[in-house]
Amino acid sequence: MRLLIVEDDKDLNRQLNDALSQAGYVVDRAFDGEEGHFLGDTEPYDAVVLDLGLPKLDGLSVLERWRRDGRAMPVLILTARDRWSDKVAGIDAGADDYVAKPFHMEEVLARVRALVRRAAGHASNEIECGDLRLDLRSGRVTVAGLQVKLTSHEYRLLAYLMHHRGKVISRTELVEHLYDQDFDRDSNTVEVFVGRLRKKLGGDYIETVRGLGYRIGAVA
Repeated sequence: MRLLIVEDDKDLNRQLNDALSQAGYVVDRAFDGEEGHFLGDTEPYDAVVLDLGLPKLDGLSVLERWRRDGRAMPVLILTARDRWSDKVAGIDAGADDYVAKPFHMEEVLARVRALVRRAAGHASNEIECGDLRLDLRSGRVTVAGLQVKLTSHEYRLLAYLMHHRGKVISRTELVEHLYDQDFDRDSNTVEVFVGRLRKKLGGDYIETVRGLGYRIGAVA
């Protein structure tokens, strides 16, 4: 899953980046509204963490422009605790949720998980496909109750496929959602990681749809 953080406070931006990266997300960062708007307008993100008090272009304007242009990715806004009017304005502008500063990082992680999960149509933090189970809170993957150890790249690929269970995902879409903006988009690493996943998971969980991409499981 690929996220965008738009926060001008460098320390907080770094803290959010570290926490979300450690949770298994690929993270791009922006430090002002203009850069944030450009990235959100040109790159495919699974969710955005957006501060409202940004230089150059305020967060509310960024959000309004995204929604006006049809950008539908889930957005979690960061607001000052005493500015309840900002929360209302953000929700009205198209935000999906908000967190008031100061906040506990665990709350941000939980809300991001919920946004990504709901956007993919899942009600629970556990996604299942037959005997294969993915726990989004712990990052634990099991097959028939036995834990499978994955690298960070393998986990990200599996998580994206399981979030979109039953849907054919092209290699291009996987690359766009699993790697940051500086990644070499011409690489063939997706095929390598799919091969490794198949060996570790066993069975026929990941299906190759010739000429189109990959699919895991059936539509529930």
